[in-house]
Amino acid sequence: MIGSLRGVLIDRPAPGEVIVEVQGVGYRASVPTSVVGTLGGIGSEVFLHVHTHVREDAIVLFGFAHGDERRCFEALLGAHGVGPSLALAILSSMSPAALSTAVLEDDVDTLCLVPGVGKKTAARLLLELKARLDLPTLGGEGPSSGGSTSPRGEARAALAELGYGPDEIRGVLDAVDDDASVEEMVRAALRELARNR
Repeated sequence: MIGSLRGVLIDRPAPGEVIVEVQGVGYRASVPTSVVGTLGGIGSEVFLHVHTHVREDAIVLFGFAHGDERRCFEALLGAHGVGPSLALAILSSMSPAALSTAVLEDDVDTLCLVPGVGKKTAARLLLELKARLDLPTLGGEGPSSGGSTSPRGEARAALAELGYGPDEIRGVLDAVDDDASVEEMVRAALRELARNR
């Protein structure tokens, strides 16, 4: 299985597709439209996180600029009725942070903005992705396992579980009100992270 590609961008044969040459071999990969603009021009050195999708008739590579995009893609593929094309369309329409926010807030309407996703599909996806995306449990239902952890510390831990780095987390949490609940802090941070991507 191919997990990543580092090489030179040599062609864009179709919208949402790139060919990356690695040591004389050109690998054709489908990428979200959001990634295409970040790769630079022909001849640029690029790095892609890759998901290798094996079908009966083909081996297809899907490339992503960030590891969290690949994780979201793979979580989407695990959902009932979601194939690579729909998963790619979702990640072309929203960042992993925006998708996480939509799932946390049960935002059916945002998912319905993706071409090919209706209300029933969106509702089912939200339900399945809550488990597949390893989202933090928010809202304080049930006993706390952490003892004396502050709300800001819990929010920081929740964002770290979602795959964000310390610098990203510090930047967005600094702007959040100290009186906010853990859930409010995480939602505000995810909104800000989605805007910054």
